[in-house]
Amino acid sequence: MSKEAEWNKRFNIGVDSIDNAHRKLFSIVQKLIHLSRDENNGQWACAEGIKFFKNYTSEHFTDEEAYMQSIGYKGYEIHKRLHDDMRYKTLPALEKDLTRSNYSQESIQHFLGICLGWLTTHILIEDRAITGKIRNKWKTDNVGADMNALETALILTLQEVFRLQTEIVSEHYSGEYFGASLIIRLTYVSTDEKKVRIFMIMEKSLVLRVVSAMLDMPLTKMDRLVMNAGKELALSIVKHLGIYCRLPAHYQLESSHFITPEQFRKTFYLEIFDYSLLLNTGYGYFAFCVKSE
Repeated sequence: MSKEAEWNKRFNIGVDSIDNAHRKLFSIVQKLIHLSRDENNGQWACAEGIKFFKNYTSEHFTDEEAYMQSIGYKGYEIHKRLHDDMRYKTLPALEKDLTRSNYSQESIQHFLGICLGWLTTHILIEDRAITGKIRNKWKTDNVGADMNALETALILTLQEVFRLQTEIVSEHYSGEYFGASLIIRLTYVSTDEKKVRIFMIMEKSLVLRVVSAMLDMPLTKMDRLVMNAGKELALSIVKHLGIYCRLPAHYQLESSHFITPEQFRKTFYLEIFDYSLLLNTGYGYFAFCVKSE
């Protein structure tokens, strides 16, 4: 992970108890970054540090939720669901990775990268919305039958296309960085000129693993061949999903492009998405974001 966890005034929301807790969370991440770089500290120190981070995060969520209720915050329900998503899906999935890999350097970097990215985005957008500094990012909270159907269809599709066991890491992916990736933007347009844009972010290790299996030869470089194969995989995934992506027969592919992480983050932070899921394939992370217009 290239960036250090830093605190600056742009993270303040104006509520002392919450700002102090956020500063402490960033401080814990900072210490974990240093621990992960020091080979002498070993796996035990990282494991204990991550356990402390998880416990403090849960405690902070509870306190923040109590504050939102005390002021009658209208966005409480979706905000709590974002917390629960982190509590009960993202952190357990990341912990499973850590245990499975025996706290490898890669799994620790995944944990820290996703947690740091999630904290940054959550504070700057969701937490600042509590005090009216910015609007809430989520126009709808897609839960229930529709979300379950999409998740099931996506998991089955990825297992069929990638031949890998896949699990949901987050139902509210917030655009956080999770490693070198291939990012593809697909735009579909209907006969009445309605558009749907789909962003797929496939971690480099996942793309190389899948394309290597397709060619039955080891690949280690993200060259043009691998990137184009990744784009075709993205198109294939959408075709398999069909109606779950709101792409009935009258929608046609208008364009497909590779975009940079900077372009994706700019789009993600400025716009509101209908669905935004993060999944783990065991060989790399996969994000799936949908925006209808």
